[in-house]
Amino acid sequence: MTVSLTTPLATLLTNRRRVSALKGLGMVTCADALTYYPFRVTDPVPLRAVREGRLGEPMAFAGVVRDVRVMPMNARRGYRVQAMVDDSAFAAERRVAGSVTALVFFSYKQQYVNWLSARLHAGVTLVVCGTPSEYDGMPQFTHPEVLTVPPSPAAAQESGHGLRFDADSLDDALRRVCRPRPVYHANSRISSEHIHDSIVTVLHALAAGASENDAEPPVSQSAVSTSTAAIPTTSEGIMPSPQTLTPALRRAIPDILPEHVRESCGLMHRAEAFLAIHEPDSVDGFRKALHTLRYEEAFVSQTAVLQEREQARKAETFPCPDGGMRETFIDSLPFTLTDGQASVIGDIVKDMGRDYPMQRLLQGEVGSGKTVVALAAMLQAVGSGYQAVLVAPTQVLAEQHAETVGGMVSKAGLDIPVTLVTGGMKLAARRKALAAAASGEPGIIIATHAAFSRTFQAPNLALAVIDEQHRFGVEQRETLLQRGERIPHLLVMTATPIPRTAAMTWFGSLDMSWLTELPGGRKPIRTFVIPEADGPTMANMFRHIRHRIDAGERAYIVCARIDEDESAEQAGQDVELFDEPDDGSGSGEGSGGSSSAQPKPPLHAVSEIAARLEALPQFQGVRFATLTGRDDDATKQQVMADFAAGVTPVLVATTVIEVGVDVPQASCIVIFDADRFGLSQLHQLRGRVGRGGTDSWAFLVSRAEPGSIAEQRLAVIQGSLDGAEIAQADLELRGAGDVLGDAQSGGKSGLRLLRVVKDAKMIADARSRAEQVLAGDPGLEHEVQLAGAVLDFTRGNESHLISS
Repeated sequence: MTVSLTTPLATLLTNRRRVSALKGLGMVTCADALTYYPFRVTDPVPLRAVREGRLGEPMAFAGVVRDVRVMPMNARRGYRVQAMVDDSAFAAERRVAGSVTALVFFSYKQQYVNWLSARLHAGVTLVVCGTPSEYDGMPQFTHPEVLTVPPSPAAAQESGHGLRFDADSLDDALRRVCRPRPVYHANSRISSEHIHDSIVTVLHALAAGASENDAEPPVSQSAVSTSTAAIPTTSEGIMPSPQTLTPALRRAIPDILPEHVRESCGLMHRAEAFLAIHEPDSVDGFRKALHTLRYEEAFVSQTAVLQEREQARKAETFPCPDGGMRETFIDSLPFTLTDGQASVIGDIVKDMGRDYPMQRLLQGEVGSGKTVVALAAMLQAVGSGYQAVLVAPTQVLAEQHAETVGGMVSKAGLDIPVTLVTGGMKLAARRKALAAAASGEPGIIIATHAAFSRTFQAPNLALAVIDEQHRFGVEQRETLLQRGERIPHLLVMTATPIPRTAAMTWFGSLDMSWLTELPGGRKPIRTFVIPEADGPTMANMFRHIRHRIDAGERAYIVCARIDEDESAEQAGQDVELFDEPDDGSGSGEGSGGSSSAQPKPPLHAVSEIAARLEALPQFQGVRFATLTGRDDDATKQQVMADFAAGVTPVLVATTVIEVGVDVPQASCIVIFDADRFGLSQLHQLRGRVGRGGTDSWAFLVSRAEPGSIAEQRLAVIQGSLDGAEIAQADLELRGAGDVLGDAQSGGKSGLRLLRVVKDAKMIADARSRAEQVLAGDPGLEHEVQLAGAVLDFTRGNESHLISS
């Protein structure tokens, strides 16, 4: 049977239930199994004679079976198998007195009991690995790992008692049970040990297939296709050591990295890395394999983004050389651009003057002036005789952008149409707006998701500005950019802080700009963490908010849920909920957390908090409003208008206010259950206040336990207003998946090991070497395996390459 990386596991493993369980973990082919990496490796098991054993500590020893008994369990059905093992010879080598211990096994299955009692017959030599306990004053091992060993080399070729031996020598057996073991994320359907057995079977099957193809002594077919409950063996009944597998595996598993890159970086061959990570001889070998496979991921991902970037430069676009309107607009501003704004605008002007599309990511702090930069870019396009579109994630934000942009254009004395296109418009108004866009006349279009519909046509679209890019899918963005004969320039904006190392990894095909300066007049937001159980401090907070309202200011109150009967899962669709992990004291098989973990208290809801606050004496006579994602567009507009005007100076809302809501009078924000929010989202929400130059406050109401990770996280945001610093802390505390979203994290992608913060130097090195490889071989014609890996990565990771 020919076995390759694409061979389905179902053809190798006859245990259908196990095949199904592996499929549930994403393992369908041999390649899937090999890239299902362990999340840790155990320490080597020490060799100890039975008398040297310590209760509760793993150990390994050798001995001879003196007696085996099978006893029915009277109180319940099933059997107890007890083998008495004497370790005298092994103990004598360690200069310790020998002793006898019991190996105990329980089973309901008569077939298993018969097989076990025959295998552990009197006189057989064993190597035992397990954790000793005590029963009736005597040491015993319950369900230990047992390897049978031939009493002499000559006996290794014999099948005494009709059994095959598990190892060819005592030293081999001891090495196997003592070496470190990989531990995998498992679930209730399959254990880490069975995952390991299955992957070992794949390794041996691949080696066997390569050996057969090369006319070398093959591994027996029964070893690789009949069962995964036991470790595969050779035709003589002895499992080959990992060292003997390496040459065959190198033929079965081709390397992806160019050989000169691998050698210059001191990395292992891919086949050796797979073997060392799934069947490690040492912890150091496991770590070296981990480093090799991490570098491979970095190199493949960076090669992919560099190729994507080069491919984009071959597309035809609209050169936009005329900057007259842009200069007129900048001169009309009542303030001076920050150095950051001026620098980014200069880069954009240069990009848009070229004959290939600009692809730029603009990351800026909340209130750093991204809108001014975007409008300058749009006027560059309009001044050159083309159209520009700004796509916003919500209708409220789109309308605010239309009002802001229209006002700025008017004050600059520019006669430019600003057209609003949203899905919530009345039919007649929407048809008129769509017709204006379809005319191709130079102008600015502000749109929501309506820009991605088939009815939206802009034949002379030279620039697409995507605001808050993480709220749009890749397919939507591509729909907008691929409609015409030429590809428009792209400016992607986000206020969600992303560490630079993460941005380099996930958005490597885009040029990147950062706005870190805040315009003059903005005062720092004072942030306080308030324990919800601290009644006096909570009362003082509400009293302070009332004073600010009496001074003509506004206050946001943010909750994670809409109604009290809304589930946490439903709430999590709008808020990036963070539940602190358990202490890692679980089984170590990745079962998803300790079953004894305390349940989290229910999240506060908008309806509940609004009712509670309205009843407080501090807010007597103050009108409240609520705003959630369930409200229709007309309601949202009216609520925001009343809030801005001071008719309802307190707004109790979900995170629907997170992006784009701009009320200069808002000076206070209270966030309930702040310990359950992501730090980047808390930073975004905090940026809703202080936009009018007044003093401002953010109150993070928490139910975090003292000393917990949640408390540490809130201390980060209390002590910093730097979005990049906060994002990096969030990334380190939670991981890329939670900060960037699964579609941008590798959680559902080809990246499994790479860490965007800790591996920053590795990523930079891989990018530099990938540039050198592509400079000499742009199509990777001489690196076929690398080209295939890049293609596979690209197919599953478009969101990494073009910033979903």
